[in-house]
Amino acid sequence: MADFHQNGNITTLHNLRTRELHDLEYELTTYAQTRRISLILPSLYSELEGTALPHILEELSHVPYLHRIIIGLDRADETEYRHARKFFDRLPQTHTVIWNDSPRMQALDARLTRHGLAPQEQGKGKNVWSSIGYLIACADSAVLALHDCDILTYEREMLARLVYPVANPSFPYQMSKGYYPRIGGDKLNGRVTRLLVSPILIALKKVIGDRDYIDYLRSFRYPLSGEFAMRTPILPDLRIPSDWGLEIGTLSEAWRNLAPKSVCQVEISDAYDHKHQDLSPEDASKGLSRMSTDICKAIFRKLAADGTVFTPNVFRTLKATYYRTALDLLDSYANDATMNGLSFDRHREEKSIELFAENIISAGQVFLDNPHETPFIPTWHRVHAADPSFLADLRTAVSEDEAEFDPA
Repeated sequence: MADFHQNGNITTLHNLRTRELHDLEYELTTYAQTRRISLILPSLYSELEGTALPHILEELSHVPYLHRIIIGLDRADETEYRHARKFFDRLPQTHTVIWNDSPRMQALDARLTRHGLAPQEQGKGKNVWSSIGYLIACADSAVLALHDCDILTYEREMLARLVYPVANPSFPYQMSKGYYPRIGGDKLNGRVTRLLVSPILIALKKVIGDRDYIDYLRSFRYPLSGEFAMRTPILPDLRIPSDWGLEIGTLSEAWRNLAPKSVCQVEISDAYDHKHQDLSPEDASKGLSRMSTDICKAIFRKLAADGTVFTPNVFRTLKATYYRTALDLLDSYANDATMNGLSFDRHREEKSIELFAENIISAGQVFLDNPHETPFIPTWHRVHAADPSFLADLRTAVSEDEAEFDPA
């Protein structure tokens, strides 16, 4: 993917294969002396038993510029939390495992509920939000990076390239987002990005007309990537979605809060692969079916907030336009796969498109039935305004969990 194309909306930082990793890491280590860099790893306990996370930790153990690593641990009991503490002890950097299911953390959730500020559902969004709160409470970092724990092709150069744009003090960027090709198992992956997000943005432009927000989202080569880096002053005002619209929602927050020149995307890998969700056509509450619906709702909500009027007729037209657009793009993907010697299952791809088309209507109906739905978790500024001691108590709860459940 070595090119130098700029789309004119946000800056794209390419990997031109002209700089070695040790040179990047040396420069980042210099910046980190005055601009500390921290990393958040949202993790399910089950990921400790997989093959990706041990390799990720091995790569991270050689990263010289990280000040702090925060692991948000979900779906773990006491025994599993103790095991997780041992598991992550191989990291040489200062690191903290936040046991999100601990009695102390649940008590904090109940406290937020009394204020009407508790996250509405469990999941990655709440995990990331809690970890960001802990980092804000620590008040010792200038840069935050975030990536998943299921990356099968992880190399520490991914992290270096992700954080460099926001760590370099001479750059204007407040947020960087990673991009890469999704290739694995001898085939093209990334179905939701290829078969839903790209064609629905094209279809929206045809149906509702030009919108700066649509052009902004189309500027990202992989809008659903889970890799972000940010300068920490923007964190207290960041609204984190609690559903599967996390990545689109975070980009929308950058659109709302930051100037386009403050946002960039950066090429972090030649080949990226992680665990894959099932399509789940039989259960709309799971897999890519749930993900596609949440992503559509996130896009519709943002466009409505900017003044777009949606009606049932608009959604029916959008479905038809999306379907034709997605099938046209499918020919391009098939030819691309053939030229690169990759397999391509057209039947599987068209089944995905058919499901996503139906979910556009479902998401539109949910939006029309409940246009005031706000799946965003409250900002940390709002939590602090309602409960000024909450952030300090969050940090204390994490420390007390560590002391009480010491794996030793």
